[in-house]
Amino acid sequence: QLQLVESGGGLVKPGGFLKLSCTASGFTLEHYAVGWFHQAPGKEREAIVCISGGDNNRYYVDSTGGRFIVSRDNAKNTVNLQMNFLQPEDTAVYYCAADSFCGSSLDEWDIWGQGTQVTVSS
Repeated sequence: QLQLVESGGGLVKPGGFLKLSCTASGFTLEHYAVGWFHQAPGKEREAIVCISGGDNNRYYVDSTGGRFIVSRDNAKNTVNLQMNFLQPEDTAVYYCAADSFCGSSLDEWDIWGQGTQVTVSS
């Protein structure tokens, strides 16, 4: 069974840091594009970044303001999202997804994780 599991979410104060992880089972993640998405309460799910498979090109959405960094840990079959200087507007459920390429729409992504909650509050 092909599965993704996100971890690392939690409660953090404004200006704080979190590292989310997306770990795959049943397939080798380094060969796949991996996208990170977030969905704030009452809003649609939006893309944050995609890292392509193989060449590891990174495609960031401008709204992250350079605060988020995506990386691979192939030994752990994982893609990480380092989130820096978090703000209350970053509060959302964060999801990862995998597919053969960085899709431009949500329905192009084949494998999704269940999500992890990130709450930024003082």
